[in-house]
Amino acid sequence: MRQFISEVFPDKKGYLVLSGKDFKYFRQVLRIKVGDMVSVRQPDGILQNMTACEIDDKAKKLTLQLCASTDLDIVEKELTRGVKASEINQILKTEYWLFQFLPKIQKLEQIVKQAVECGVSVIVPVIGEYTEKSSVIAMDNSGKMERLNKIIREARQQSGSPVDTKLYMPVSLPEACKIWKERIMDDEAAAFVLSERNEKTKSMTSALKGRKINVAALACGSEGGISVDEIERITQDDLFVPVHFEGNILRCETAALYGMAALQVINSQG
Repeated sequence: MRQFISEVFPDKKGYLVLSGKDFKYFRQVLRIKVGDMVSVRQPDGILQNMTACEIDDKAKKLTLQLCASTDLDIVEKELTRGVKASEINQILKTEYWLFQFLPKIQKLEQIVKQAVECGVSVIVPVIGEYTEKSSVIAMDNSGKMERLNKIIREARQQSGSPVDTKLYMPVSLPEACKIWKERIMDDEAAAFVLSERNEKTKSMTSALKGRKINVAALACGSEGGISVDEIERITQDDLFVPVHFEGNILRCETAALYGMAALQVINSQG
């Protein structure tokens, strides 16, 4: 585990008490012992080192303590490896969004995990023409969103990502377009949609050349891709630029990872 994502702050003395599932994970999975060090990501995005100072197996509680000085201001200055969430964009330079046409739930779980590891800020599942009804029904279950958010947390912990990835409930394509328009209202942005056809497409390189992008998005299809009508809708007024990758046909879960990696690399070379 690269970091532990804490939902609460340490107390005034610098202690953080863990119980329940967190205690079980630390003791049974990580087998943490007194004196072991852990990197803890606080709710404001700051990353700090803490040590296990007390373990009560009977009460099932584990206490972590901030390392080094007892002066919290000094500790924060010495041990911070990350930044507050409001400052993350300054380091990553670009905020990335993934508009994923809703695939089968098992594949969505994989896509979400990989997107988090890539540092994607926002994931928006889109209900498309080729989305199976069973997937929509499954997403209406509160337990499914809880599981997906658990996957996000675990992926952040394993990858060490400072990005607090957010997951939307599934929306229609018009709603997805509206969400994106509202987000880019005052920002320099670029958005691409992966197309199985190469008609009227552009390359990411030419679309991003010479531009400084604050926020970027990628739209990927579900099993079966994105319909012709949906491509026309999402590319209206140049909201999204259609992109076609030459070569093998990619599965939806591969396309999302491949496309996002390509977008990030090309944008960083911009």
